[in-house]
Amino acid sequence: MFKRLIVATDLSPASFAVVSCLGKLKAYGAEQCLLLQCLSFSEAASTALSYNTVPLEEMLNEQKNILEEQGFKVETRTVVGVPRQEIIRIAAQEDYALIVVGAQGQSLVEEKLLGGVAYGVITKTVKPVLVVPTAKKKGEDKACEPVARCNFTDHILFATDFSEMAAHAFTYVEQLVAHGAQQVTLVHVQDQTKLEKHLTTRLPEFNEFDRGRLDSMKQSLLKRGNPQIDTEVCYGVPYAEITRLIRERNVQLVVMGSQGRGFVGEFFLGSVSHNVVRQSVAPVLLIPGSR
Repeated sequence: MFKRLIVATDLSPASFAVVSCLGKLKAYGAEQCLLLQCLSFSEAASTALSYNTVPLEEMLNEQKNILEEQGFKVETRTVVGVPRQEIIRIAAQEDYALIVVGAQGQSLVEEKLLGGVAYGVITKTVKPVLVVPTAKKKGEDKACEPVARCNFTDHILFATDFSEMAAHAFTYVEQLVAHGAQQVTLVHVQDQTKLEKHLTTRLPEFNEFDRGRLDSMKQSLLKRGNPQIDTEVCYGVPYAEITRLIRERNVQLVVMGSQGRGFVGEFFLGSVSHNVVRQSVAPVLLIPGSR
């Protein structure tokens, strides 16, 4: 399902951490990687003036070797332009199935590609984006390491607001199960801020209805594979409840729609999914709406 993917790199320690933990994507059909370095116009000019591109080429080849050792066929490419625009353009024009970027700690990383560029990619792309968190190594200022949770087939958490966009994202969960995902947790969070003023008395009614909807989704997944499936209806702040479950249940991959209309027509998963990306200790697969 993800045969061809773009791995965006700025050759930072964080990007080295990202490329080192993608091997388990091969379970979902990943075969070919475009290792894409995007230089801004100012960075390209500075590199040209230095007359020495050897260090950059060596680091790019080092990352290529890391990916090849994990079994991928790898092409490297360096382009000049606005990085987030170039990533989105190439993914769309050349029909890549997935874009991989990185995040670090409790916020999108501050380095250019994996910070503002990553945010720009996940808000504008029409292709799925896998955001992989990394962490700084203890006692080392610049070194980074990938999160331990990169066994993408072990335990998937899917969070839904039952919007059309979330329903589209669920079709990817169905494909992941068909490719051998072993465990899935289906989650819906009753948004406390929407219900506490006037509708808390109806919470048992809402819970019963939504548990039924999650059970229907469970039955759909069981037709495509034989995973262990749990369902959860929670009450609270959506992103906080989702990230709590990610931590407590050793989730290896989170799947969410990147936008969605939730209660009374307000945007729900758009902001929730971005907050989950900032807080999650597991990689997050964001699925944009079908267009």
